[in-house]
Amino acid sequence: MTDRTEPFDAVDVIRTKRDGGRLPDEQIDWVLDAYTRGVVADEQMSALAMAILLNGMERAEIARWTAAMIASGERMDFSSLSRPTADKHSTGGVGDKITLPLAPLVAACGVAVPQLSGRGLGHTGGTLDKLEAIPGWRAALSNEEMLRQLEDVGAVICQAGSGLAPADRKLYALRDVTGTVEAIPLIASSIMSKKIAEGTGALVLDVKVGSGAFMKDVDAARELARTMVDLGTDAGVRTVALLTDMSTPLGLTAGNALEVRESVEVLAGGGPQDVVELTLALAREMLAGAGKDDVDPADALADGRAMDAWRRMIAAQGGDPDAALPVARETEQVLAPADGVLVGLDALAVGVAAWRLGAGRARKEDVVQAGAGVELHAKPGAVVRAGEPIMTLHTDTPDRFARALDALADAVTIAPEGSRPPEQPLVIDRVAAG
Repeated sequence: MTDRTEPFDAVDVIRTKRDGGRLPDEQIDWVLDAYTRGVVADEQMSALAMAILLNGMERAEIARWTAAMIASGERMDFSSLSRPTADKHSTGGVGDKITLPLAPLVAACGVAVPQLSGRGLGHTGGTLDKLEAIPGWRAALSNEEMLRQLEDVGAVICQAGSGLAPADRKLYALRDVTGTVEAIPLIASSIMSKKIAEGTGALVLDVKVGSGAFMKDVDAARELARTMVDLGTDAGVRTVALLTDMSTPLGLTAGNALEVRESVEVLAGGGPQDVVELTLALAREMLAGAGKDDVDPADALADGRAMDAWRRMIAAQGGDPDAALPVARETEQVLAPADGVLVGLDALAVGVAAWRLGAGRARKEDVVQAGAGVELHAKPGAVVRAGEPIMTLHTDTPDRFARALDALADAVTIAPEGSRPPEQPLVIDRVAAG
């Protein structure tokens, strides 16, 4: 029951949305503030979240909900920087190490990148977990340290401070255990409240679609992208979204140290073609959003400027860019069952296998293994021979192999030679303001 001094009653707010009504601005402001203060109970917010999942929200409602979450905490200000800012957010996938080469690449082109990132949960990897595989690197920075690094280096990847959208942090945990994670208004406002509060001038959203993504369906992914672009635009942030394929893992690695190694290959001018392609596509969008669309990021990859920015970024956060990365103590190979063409490699299965090997966590408290994960030796379109390795599994704890192999039981599809995998562009669609 709410205190008598409260202007609204949580039950009335729940009933309005349960019956398909529009929540007034004052009720939205109050319910999120009251939930953050502990006046609205978890079970009441659970009921409201379920009503939102079932009945949706109008654009103005989502914008107000997002603004109320931002108002629950602090806002960052990058106006003192000598260069414009741009950020990128990915909805998460398997082998999605794009932030690692992308942030220093964009910084090398004259735009500051304040990348507030998270840790992995389930089959999708976390950027901070990957970087913590580098000896000495630290994720926690004060706002002052972040600003100084952005001015000196041009890029920072770190964890969000506790003062940024605390209402979202509390609601996010609740959604995870109440079956309301999929509510598009709540996904969009969760992501955008943090990104808008972060204070970046331009934002590029990488909305993953496919088996290894949170969004399996292109239409649902497009709806999420449109909702987030509208929220950013309404808040004065130049926002664009790319829908990108996550039916197959990105690159040839899924894991922490494994993905850092692959990211450094990209920065050195090599690396898998799909990782390079997506890194450049997102970099071009970020640079355009920051008013630097006359700069070609491919040049900064080729001439070593991006690698220089990476080394400075890692060193600024206590990491040793020359240190050897952790290597798992045990490996096991997965062999091709037949001759033919690899036409399917399921991203979800690879992600679950990497998670079970120790690269991910089932609960926030779990510890990840830096060296664990899956290394791919073939991608769709490759000709394979029976008995040849198509994957290598890495872990420190060999009793994890059996469950990882179970996850991969139906991951690989091999067709007769001459077959071709279904054609799916890496960038499926682009959603912009308007």
